[in-house]
Amino acid sequence: MRTAPTILHLDMDAFFASVEQASKPSLRGKAVVVGGLGPRGVVATASYEARVFGVHSAMPMGQARRLAPNAAYLVPRFTIYKSISERVMELLRALSPLVEPLSLDEAFVDLEAGGVAWDEPSARLAGVKLRADIRAATGLTGSVGLAASKMLAKIASEEAKPDGLVVIEPGTERAMLGPMSVRTLPGVGPATGDHLRRAGITTVEEIVEAGEDELVRLLGKAHGHGLYAMALARDDRPVVAERETKSVSVEDTYDVDIHDRTRVGLEVQRLAERCVRRLRGAGLSGRTIVLKVRRYDFSTLTRSETLRGPTDDPAVIREAAARLLDSVDTTGGVRLLGVGVSGLADYTQEDLFAQAAGERAVAEGPVEEHAAAEAEEQPSLAERRWPAGHDVRHTEFGHGWVQGSGLGRVTVRFETPDSEPGRVRTFRVDDPDLEATDPLPLVLRGPDGGGGVPGAGSQAVSSVPASLPKSWSGSGGGAATSRP
Repeated sequence: MRTAPTILHLDMDAFFASVEQASKPSLRGKAVVVGGLGPRGVVATASYEARVFGVHSAMPMGQARRLAPNAAYLVPRFTIYKSISERVMELLRALSPLVEPLSLDEAFVDLEAGGVAWDEPSARLAGVKLRADIRAATGLTGSVGLAASKMLAKIASEEAKPDGLVVIEPGTERAMLGPMSVRTLPGVGPATGDHLRRAGITTVEEIVEAGEDELVRLLGKAHGHGLYAMALARDDRPVVAERETKSVSVEDTYDVDIHDRTRVGLEVQRLAERCVRRLRGAGLSGRTIVLKVRRYDFSTLTRSETLRGPTDDPAVIREAAARLLDSVDTTGGVRLLGVGVSGLADYTQEDLFAQAAGERAVAEGPVEEHAAAEAEEQPSLAERRWPAGHDVRHTEFGHGWVQGSGLGRVTVRFETPDSEPGRVRTFRVDDPDLEATDPLPLVLRGPDGGGGVPGAGSQAVSSVPASLPKSWSGSGGGAATSRP
């Protein structure tokens, strides 16, 4: 185990919600909740203003609405989240070749491998500079933890939130971990936490006092040994630069159970098409097609079929998914459907393309099928959906975002990341002058490709209520505050 705090963990602050606040001047400093807005939707991210009311990630959206009825509830915009994530990862890779992304908004970095840090002062300096670079490039804030291991670096970034930096200096780990809840340690979820609590173990220090043999008795050999080692601050896991993608998949949860078998089949076809787009976007193909079905009684079934070779052909994947659906009883209704592809490769099997092309020629022909697919992707004006929070453009009023829609109307607030809060106007959902459009950048890139001067969009992203308690001295960027 290394002796200097040269492993960095970055966690962007309330990432999706912060992006929305940066994009929408009227939402800065206000409660924002991002996630699925249907009856079965869940919260993906809540701004710190919303967290004050008890809203948190993975909470059912209905519960969030009861806790914070006046918050802004928005549908995720993954295009802009991914774009900003890629910019942040570029900055991390400029520090070191060993960057291990965990999600769109967090990653580990081995600063020592990049030669930018070798002791506590140099690591702290690298962390301070990274946070400043992220703010300049994206207008957003991130919290940084620095320690001698991945586990401790992640704990440090949690303590640094929001918009802070915490360094755990070697020699202080045990004293720091001791009074913390057992839930602080990786792998200790609600079930394990409750099991330990019933045994009288609620803090990390109590894990150490109980001893390794008792942990093994309570949790089993593998989990017991591992948890005891973590309680002693032992973690030798290296930062791994590349994580092999195991599968590509998409799924949808439906507000109302689908009972019509034809509709279920159409949904599976649409999911297969979306899965193919993700595959091709990643430059991948796969051999095994997987169908996931969650029925009305919450029972979940998976079926799979392995092809002769890897493919990214939409017809082949659609047909395989349809065959898998034939083996599933959907009587009673379906609440979730998913289509995935595993056994990934970076090449395709040509004979599968020929097979699909031949089957298309026997049917309606490639031209007609392509036209039908385009018609399905391009709904009529009257059928267009207007997800809350998504970007639109009006020929007269310019760029805006959807505040809400219903009863044949759509309400739009016209503003941009660097404008003042904009005016609200309402239109018919089939208004020909209103169309969906791409998100605007939060920060304009400079002529060299770097971050330009942030506009107003970057000024209120660190939307932390002044009433939050202070703890853990920050570094470089001022005091770090603890999360509510």
